[in-house]
Amino acid sequence: MKRPDNGPTILVINAGSSSIKFAQYQKDEPLKRVLHGKIDRIGLSDTNLTCNPTQENPKITYVLTPSEQKSSSTFLVDWLEKKIDFTSIFAIGHRIVQGMQHTEPQWVTQDLMNELNGSRAYDPEHMPREIELIESFRQKKPNHPQLACFDTVFHRNMPRVAKQLAIPRRYESQGIQRYGFHGLSFSYSMDELMRLGDSSASRGLVILAHLGSGASLAAVRDGRSMDTSMGFTPTAGIPMSTRSGDLDPGLCSYLAHTEHMSPSQFGNMVNHESGLLGISEISSDMRDLLAQETKDVRAAEAVALFCYQTKKWIGSFAAVLGGLDTLVFSGGIGENAPSVRTRICKDMGFLGIELNESLNEQAASVISSEGSRVKVRIIRTDEELMIARAVQDSHSNDSFIQRNTL
Repeated sequence: MKRPDNGPTILVINAGSSSIKFAQYQKDEPLKRVLHGKIDRIGLSDTNLTCNPTQENPKITYVLTPSEQKSSSTFLVDWLEKKIDFTSIFAIGHRIVQGMQHTEPQWVTQDLMNELNGSRAYDPEHMPREIELIESFRQKKPNHPQLACFDTVFHRNMPRVAKQLAIPRRYESQGIQRYGFHGLSFSYSMDELMRLGDSSASRGLVILAHLGSGASLAAVRDGRSMDTSMGFTPTAGIPMSTRSGDLDPGLCSYLAHTEHMSPSQFGNMVNHESGLLGISEISSDMRDLLAQETKDVRAAEAVALFCYQTKKWIGSFAAVLGGLDTLVFSGGIGENAPSVRTRICKDMGFLGIELNESLNEQAASVISSEGSRVKVRIIRTDEELMIARAVQDSHSNDSFIQRNTL
């Protein structure tokens, strides 16, 4: 892969629950993506890296060995170091799922790293990998500033009633509340609605459904997050690839007595052995389950549960908002699984949701029928672009970077 010819670039790293996406952007107006790729299906036997250097160059596909899969973060940093010219990169942006009380992106400093390490318990499924990636770049590229972009920022102004947990009040002072996640994806969807001239983006009622390996929904009124399905951790809400979603908290005590299950074992079960994988006993990947559902009732039940729970959240959020103007599907499942969208929207005419099945099969940008009171859209999310924009916007204070970054 060649170094871009037109000046400085931004490297973006987006670590998710089952993938690590990466992209490189030229610092132009607008930003121009010159490289993108991902390590996909992390945790499954066929973990692979794909990369599209440019439109002119062929796609690269590489299947990771078992030893490489064990530390996909380290593997990616080493691979990028060999494949791209870091002399053009002036900063690296990262998605950080848990942002605690932060209200905007932050340049990585030692103080911030201490804070992130101290908050691992808030999100043990994402934070270790994200911290590992930052530390790997710090060791190999110590002169490259790094920016942390927090998923929770989008939900910082949720009403207090949506943030509170019904446990003893004293725990709130320890930071235990509902935070909400997928904020970079939700921000992109709202920006796209604005760009498309959809008035609901600024003055209207919107439900955003980011459906991927990790999945959550957000209720947005007049551009402000009013509620979201994930809570204190990304385990809450609808069932996901390997995460359970909401559970009766009494289950933890019950399994401790009947199965002698420890807290760590329970955490592993609800984060890595549940969701689509737990119900189907086949796969955590919706693509695999859709291919098997006519042959295996377990796959069919996993798909049905996912769609049923998503439908429930849409209904509850319509109640929170007092109506609905626009429903947006995004994420790997939301963007690419028309049958899932159909099942979620089926019998939702009472809310004003009616699909045009032909447009839905084509994955058109608008998939609702002409008579649908609610506009149903597919927006192909771009968290990497949101991170690159944040790096570009934050880069103006160069003295801060030089003085404070690692």
